[in-house]
Amino acid sequence: MVNKYYSLGYSTCPNDTFIFHALAHNLVDTCNVRFNQHPHTTQAETNLPVDICNVRFNPHLHDIETLNRQAFSGCYDVSKLSYHALGFLLDEYSLLRSGSALGRGCGPIIVAQESFKQAELTGKTIAVPGKFTTAYLLLQLFEPKIKNIVAMPFDKIMPAVADGIVDAGAIIHESRFTYPHYGLKKVVDLGEWWEDETGKLIPLGCVAAKRSSFMKAALPIHTMG
Repeated sequence: MVNKYYSLGYSTCPNDTFIFHALAHNLVDTCNVRFNQHPHTTQAETNLPVDICNVRFNPHLHDIETLNRQAFSGCYDVSKLSYHALGFLLDEYSLLRSGSALGRGCGPIIVAQESFKQAELTGKTIAVPGKFTTAYLLLQLFEPKIKNIVAMPFDKIMPAVADGIVDAGAIIHESRFTYPHYGLKKVVDLGEWWEDETGKLIPLGCVAAKRSSFMKAALPIHTMG
């Protein structure tokens, strides 16, 4: 018998789908915490021992900005978030010690059809993957005078730049490795700028849990880290 279902939100980027795959498919010992079976779960996975805590999670996959905005209404008990968004949500959510995306050489990049001087950014229309993403925060810190911002899903940005819908775009996730395939040029590496300015790792994304259900839902996950 399942006593309680908890919701788990994470993004569709390759990092997250890899990180959460084993949990979402019940492939690891989660201290008797179970996730709802995925439609493609194998028979072997279905035969895993029944959990004694009778706790299950409902996985929900969305782009990172959707998760950020849903968190403002407390949509999920445990959720991947941008660090930028977390700063607005600390009364509602608590940062978990596992699952954060911090690193070097992995930050957002501004790309365009043709490279131009960084000083020209203020006159450009720039697509961002959401106004609560860390990419947008870094862009604001890099050049506070930029005003012409268009928010769109992260996977729509490179096509929008390539098609001339916007002048430039702040790209994230695997896009930093694939933008040359769209014929785009790098204007500025915001992650590199952050590292040069601060000498610190780039705080991109994190996993957080609702404080109202932290002891019931997040603590078992927290202890796995």
